[in-house]
Amino acid sequence: MKKSLIFIAACLILSSCVTTSSLYYWGGESNDVTLYESLAYKTYDKQTPESICKLVVAYEDIVQHPVGSRQMPPPGICAEYGYLLLQPETAGIFAMYATDKQKRSFGGTDYILIFRQKGEEMMKKEMELYPESATFIAPLIKRFTE
Repeated sequence: MKKSLIFIAACLILSSCVTTSSLYYWGGESNDVTLYESLAYKTYDKQTPESICKLVVAYEDIVQHPVGSRQMPPPGICAEYGYLLLQPETAGIFAMYATDKQKRSFGGTDYILIFRQKGEEMMKKEMELYPESATFIAPLIKRFTE
């Protein structure tokens, strides 16, 4: 009986040590808050040109380097990223306030054209990865392309 209890206790202790993999990658973590959560909150709460530039780069990293067990961007990220890129002021803010390192990640200087193309591409990618989002995304694409 005593051996059984020890065995059960050992199994419980060891099973709690198993690491679980997240379905999606939301950017690096610091203090149990993902990079996405931190930057998105800062950008929408106290928006600064620098926070917008950081958010653009964070979205690009999350979309281009999916790490979670599903190996694809999280639901809604492509749409949020596309929407941010399609905002008229985003390209100008990025051109003026982004660091050289941030700018190099886009491989060009015509941010209006780059962001417009990439924004539409991200919206379409959201519908491709998550077809149920088409109801919401298709009207947005139409609005921005007209």
